[in-house]
Amino acid sequence: MSVLRLGLCVLGVYSMFLLWAVAQERLSVPFQHIDGQSTDKFKSPFFLGTCQSFLSSLSALAYIVIRGKSGSSLSRQAPPSSSSAPSHTSSPTSKVLLLRYLQVSAFITLAASFGFATLSYLTYPTMVLGKSCKLVPVMLMNFVMYRRRFAPHKYIVVAMVTVGIRDHMAKLIGILYLLVNLILDGAVNSTQDEVFVRYKVTGQQMMFWINLFCTLLSTALGTLPLPHIPVLHPSGGLQSEFPNAIGFIRTHPSVIVPLVQFSLTGALGQLFIFETLQHFGSLTLVMITLTRKMFTMVLSVVVYDHKLTLGQWAGAGIVFGGISVEAWVKRKEVHAKRVLQEKEKAKIKSL
Repeated sequence: MSVLRLGLCVLGVYSMFLLWAVAQERLSVPFQHIDGQSTDKFKSPFFLGTCQSFLSSLSALAYIVIRGKSGSSLSRQAPPSSSSAPSHTSSPTSKVLLLRYLQVSAFITLAASFGFATLSYLTYPTMVLGKSCKLVPVMLMNFVMYRRRFAPHKYIVVAMVTVGIRDHMAKLIGILYLLVNLILDGAVNSTQDEVFVRYKVTGQQMMFWINLFCTLLSTALGTLPLPHIPVLHPSGGLQSEFPNAIGFIRTHPSVIVPLVQFSLTGALGQLFIFETLQHFGSLTLVMITLTRKMFTMVLSVVVYDHKLTLGQWAGAGIVFGGISVEAWVKRKEVHAKRVLQEKEKAKIKSL
C-alpha cells in the first residue's frame, strides 16, 4: 500500500508541475490578438496569483474536510493534544500565527511577481536552474532573520551551486529579478520552518491559510487603481489590473487554456506535495522535487526549442550534483538519528 501511495504521489507531483511549468512559460510569451494582426504579452501577475491561490485554498479545504479525522479542523493543533486545551500563544488561530501566515503570503505574492517578470529577460531553463538554488537564499534568510548556523558541507554545496549557475546568467536585470525572487522564497521557507517548529500545525492547514491570505492580498492589489510600478503593477498609471486582465482575456482568448492549466495544476500539485510530506517525509520530497526540476528543464528545451551550450549543461549538472549531495547528507543524518532512537528504545525496554 505504501509503495502504491508513493507511486501516486510521484506521478501526481511530476504530472501536475510539469504541466504547470509548460503553462507558466507559455504565459510569459505574447498571445495573438483576436484580430489576428498583433500579439501582446499578458501583464497581470496579481490576476495569475489570485487564480492559483484561490484554487489552492479550495483544494486545501477540500483535503482537510475529506481526509480529516474526527476532531480535526482548520484551527486545531496537529496532532491534537491529549492534555489541556492549547494556550493562546500556541493556538494556530492566534493573532501571532495569523500574522506569520500573512507575512508568508506577502512574500509569496511579491516573489511570484518577480518570478513572472524574470521570464522576460531569462530563458525558462535558466530560471528553473536558478530556482533550484533555493538553498542559498534559505540559508541567508535563516541567518539574517533567525541567526541560525549551518553544517560545513552546506557551504560547499552553496559554492557548487554558485559555480554551476554562473554560465547561465545573461541579462543583469533578469539576474536581479531572479535574485529578489530567490530572497523572497528564502524568507518564505525560513518563516514556514519557524511556524512548524513553534506551532503544531499540519501542512494542509498552512496551505489553506497562506493561500487564503494570498488570495486576499493579490485581489486587493489587483483591484486598487495603483500607479505604474515596475514588476508589481506594469499596467498604466492609476489603473486596476483586474479589468485590464479580463479585457486581455476577451481580446486574446488563446490565453484561457494556459491560464486555467497554470491555476489548476498548481493547486492540485500542492496537494500531492503535502501528501508526500505527510506520509514519506521531506527527504523523499526533496528527491522528487529535484528530479522533477531536471525533467522540467529538459521538457522546456524540447517543447520551446531552447538552445543550451555544453558549458550550460555542465553547469546544470554541477548545480543538481550539489543539491543531490545535500539530499544525500540529509538522508544519512536522518538514518543515524533513527538508529540512535532505536538504541535508546532498546535500552529502556531492557531496564
